[in-house]
Amino acid sequence: MTKRKFGLGLSLVLAAGTILGACGTKDDDASTSTDSKGSGSEGTTEAVDFSLAMVTDVGGVDDKSFNQSAWEGIEAFGKENGLTKGDGGYDYLQSTSDADYITNLNNLVRRDFDIVYGIGFLMEEPIKTIAEQQPDAQLAIIDSIVDAPNVASVMFKEQEGSFLAGVAAALMSESKKIGFVGGMEIPVIERFEAGFLEGVKAVDPSIKVDVQYTGKFDDAALGKTTANRMYSSGVDIIFHAAGGTGNGVFAEAKERKTKDANANVWVIGVDSDQYAEGAVGDTNVTLTSMLKKVGTAVQNIAKETMDGKFPGGTTVTYGLAEEGVGLADSRGAIPQEILDQIDEYSKKIASGEITVPETVE
Repeated sequence: MTKRKFGLGLSLVLAAGTILGACGTKDDDASTSTDSKGSGSEGTTEAVDFSLAMVTDVGGVDDKSFNQSAWEGIEAFGKENGLTKGDGGYDYLQSTSDADYITNLNNLVRRDFDIVYGIGFLMEEPIKTIAEQQPDAQLAIIDSIVDAPNVASVMFKEQEGSFLAGVAAALMSESKKIGFVGGMEIPVIERFEAGFLEGVKAVDPSIKVDVQYTGKFDDAALGKTTANRMYSSGVDIIFHAAGGTGNGVFAEAKERKTKDANANVWVIGVDSDQYAEGAVGDTNVTLTSMLKKVGTAVQNIAKETMDGKFPGGTTVTYGLAEEGVGLADSRGAIPQEILDQIDEYSKKIASGEITVPETVE
């Protein structure tokens, strides 16, 4: 593997369209491919001499959220550069428990990928360990900062995008009862909560938000029972930041909508546009989604690294000003006059007029 010296200057050119790509299947056996660099899907793209891979957290590569967004970014980068899945191209290893993190990271480094990503805050210590053990490896971590010369760190201002989600929820709620379902109580999820609560408060301080942490990112059944309790108490909009556990929130909302077409239940998705997850016949329970452009960040780092400018030892942070977070198209669920109000808040945050706290005050 050709290791490139470190440089600064992450490109913040964001993808104009939605990154599309299949999620792939589990590939934990680390099988190799003798023809990993192809000519691209149209047969016209000349393969580059570069490879990249990622390790998921326990949410899995098909969590329809954080990990999936990262994998779609890697897959899109690979295809755009004539690479195919496998050694010498692009790949992932899925973690079923935190005990898999170090093993999977080490596996990919030994398979000679040019850059290996650890996806999620839970990867912090494993990335530190591998960075020390493999000083020539080029690593990147999403949602945490690892102070090492061979690790690029990527952070997001989740609180800014979540503030907008809070504004949307407060302006759209009819019951004036709103819910937040978080996964594990870790800093990144607490930023989601803090921003959401601030956004609700900015619109109507009298609105109470029912906050529940499930403690898991991979338990849809637990997400469903949590959402059931909230909706039963009168909550009409739930914002989830719980990875695969959040799929259960959608399941509960859809079940209620199926039983009663007039049921006033909504879900605000997270990380990627989760509109498809809310489909119920001809209607949809997804109000909007708080976008976190993990796939874009992954591609930006890959491009810098491929160009010989691996940003090891640095941290790049994406917020509203960098267009790294925001809300997905509501597809008519949110009236234009409310969208205009949300946009005004967005401009004030991006300009620095409003500073959104990272923790719950």
